[in-house]
Amino acid sequence: MKVFLPLAATLLLAGCVTAPKALQGEFSAIEPGQAARDDRMGDRVRWGGRIVAVEPQATRTCFEVVGVRLGGDGRPLARDQSSGRFLACRAGFYDPEVFKAGREVTLTGQVDGHEVRKVGDYDYRYPRLAADVVFLWPERREVDVIVERAPFYW
Repeated sequence: MKVFLPLAATLLLAGCVTAPKALQGEFSAIEPGQAARDDRMGDRVRWGGRIVAVEPQATRTCFEVVGVRLGGDGRPLARDQSSGRFLACRAGFYDPEVFKAGREVTLTGQVDGHEVRKVGDYDYRYPRLAADVVFLWPERREVDVIVERAPFYW
């Protein structure tokens, strides 16, 4: 029983760390910064991070994203580190009022080139992703937990 209970808890918790079906698959482990430096055209990737800007165009929508590492479930980790910025475009209209700056997003697709854009006065080389999935995560809610101690009786 001492072995069964921890094993069952571990298996139960492992099942909770599964990525949503749309984000599952085999992907290259390359990060956006590496893809920009190494011209990794054709690599199939799953990248995510925080949206910087959304640009609806005539037939597609492009996203500028500050990339961060992803957790086991495919969600961007809440950290103040970047794995590099990237651009991702997908056919169709994605409303900038829904896909607002600062929201967390995970995208899958194929690296199809790069583009140089300004970040301030700096020329930044963005890897470009031809996205086949755009997954917007629910907003994180911070909760204050108040623990009151029960009276102690002798």
